[in-house]
Amino acid sequence: MCGITGIYAFNLVGKFHRINIAAATQSMARRGPDFEDTYVDDWIGLGHRRLCIIDVSEKAHQPMWDETGRFAIVYNGEIFNYQELRRELEGTGTAFHSESDTEVLLQLYIRHKHQCLEKLNGFFAFCIYDKQEQSFFLARDRYGVKPLFYVFDEDKFIFASELKSVLQYGVGRSIDYASLATYLQLNYIPAPHTIFRDVHKLQPGHYLRITRQKMESGCWYTLPATADPAPPSREDAEKRIVDLMDSAVRDRLVSDVPLGAFLSGGIDSSIVTGLARKHKPDLQTFSIGFSGDAAFFDETPYATMVARHFNTDHTVFTLSGDDMLDHLHHALNYFDEPFADSSALNLYILSRETRKRVTVALTGDGADEVFAGYNKHEAFLRSLRPGWREKSVTALRGVWRILPQSRDQAFSNRVRQMARFAEGAALPPAERYWQWASFAALRDALALLRPEAQHQFSAELFEQRRSTLLRHMSEGDMNAVLRTDMEVVLSNDMLVKLDSMSMANSLELRSPFLDYRVVDFAFSLPADYKIAPGMRKRILREAFRDFLPSELFRRHKKGFEVPLRSWLRRELRSTMDDLLSRERVETQGIFDFAQVERLRRQLFSRNPGDAHARIWALVAFQWWWKKNMQEHTLNGSL
Repeated sequence: MCGITGIYAFNLVGKFHRINIAAATQSMARRGPDFEDTYVDDWIGLGHRRLCIIDVSEKAHQPMWDETGRFAIVYNGEIFNYQELRRELEGTGTAFHSESDTEVLLQLYIRHKHQCLEKLNGFFAFCIYDKQEQSFFLARDRYGVKPLFYVFDEDKFIFASELKSVLQYGVGRSIDYASLATYLQLNYIPAPHTIFRDVHKLQPGHYLRITRQKMESGCWYTLPATADPAPPSREDAEKRIVDLMDSAVRDRLVSDVPLGAFLSGGIDSSIVTGLARKHKPDLQTFSIGFSGDAAFFDETPYATMVARHFNTDHTVFTLSGDDMLDHLHHALNYFDEPFADSSALNLYILSRETRKRVTVALTGDGADEVFAGYNKHEAFLRSLRPGWREKSVTALRGVWRILPQSRDQAFSNRVRQMARFAEGAALPPAERYWQWASFAALRDALALLRPEAQHQFSAELFEQRRSTLLRHMSEGDMNAVLRTDMEVVLSNDMLVKLDSMSMANSLELRSPFLDYRVVDFAFSLPADYKIAPGMRKRILREAFRDFLPSELFRRHKKGFEVPLRSWLRRELRSTMDDLLSRERVETQGIFDFAQVERLRRQLFSRNPGDAHARIWALVAFQWWWKKNMQEHTLNGSL
């Protein structure tokens, strides 16, 4: 796992920016604490920070050149089938000088060019420089596990693993208000856009080729569009899933440094842990819990039960409100653009503590999006096949609105879910999906902006982007929902959270459920193999029923959430008050203070709904603004 950056100057103006390559590389120190190097020639600059995982010797350092001196690579990721690919290349006469997957990837590109991407099983973002052709080739993995930001203008092309690295080159920081509006609804910003107009994200499964003042892009991977018309029987499909998952886990145990696994006590991480334990007898597992008033969110008893079932070396980290405060600024500081998935905060602490024991950890992430594991998936299924219960919930919409709603109490959370179902069930599929994915309607999001900020918002541009994100939903079936989740929620929320919080602690995370063989097979199956009324992740539950403790199949899914409302009311109250103060908000000139205050009052009411999530989005934005905009302006004026 590493950090990469680079610049291709098209003229003398662009060439001036090469002086920033060292600072851009240094800014990603946490991604790669083990080694740093740069390369600069007349028009090109490349930088790399290394976290040693496979072949920890200096032979695997980057930028890495082929023996002819024509090709160089900077690479972030892991190729899990690199040994198989290496043997194939050796069979055609290719000689290797290291034991790294980096050199395999470089040689594979030299032989196959962009077709090499289809041979890779892993996650990655990389750039290969062809000195003879004076070109860059960049690519990102299928699902967006590893990030890649870029800027392309008349003077230069810049790329990096992190936005903070891109900003070291002095690029513009104009706010993209369509991105801001999307953020105020979803609490994250989907690719290819960022909070800045001039900076973009390379989309998952895409590549770029850069020559002098020319950029070509292409898509090299898409999810299967339709299910197999003649699928295997459910019994055969279950056997196939077990075999694929076992292979995916086994492949992800390859490491030259200590390796463990996150264990939440849910089905997904328990499957990964159990399969890993088969191949690694000394497996260490790690989980995080909550104490005091946050006990509603604590799942560590289940994690401990699974650890005993598989006999792993298990460690539990217990999180209190004070722990939250101790690490809050570290977690928020690492996000390069506004991001308000609050579960990132406990993931930061889990990653920090886990890194003290291991350098690599397996996770169960991706299973919910691939196999239909969220509450919203069951809600969507029920909306497609409404019975008397669903119709009754919809008819009582007015009742749900007046009852207390919040996420941190069982009854009020159930009321919240009923209210959201009632609101979305009558909408067309695409609108229903967006409503259930959002914490606020667009009108409510825009109401938070001052009039002058609203004038910079383009409704047409926003709708174009939203329509692109929802393009699969015209099909209106469950597989369309899962495809949309993979492309919207997984790559832009879940994987951003995993990458940022793990890299902030120099920890590599690996998700076997995102092995492309598992994903492609899952999307070849009919939706009813994955979800049925009252049973989410159906095929996983059936396939691993005899493998896991029976208690796991009787528990209610809670998810990796935090007691955000109570934290904002107590431990984080002073932070919220400072960042959302009248002076700060009005000086900034983006948000309407009266609307912000209205949200704060809702947070402390008996019916807070999702006010805590919306308030947290504002807090996270203000923290980001203070670090990336306010302090930048002050420093620039000195």
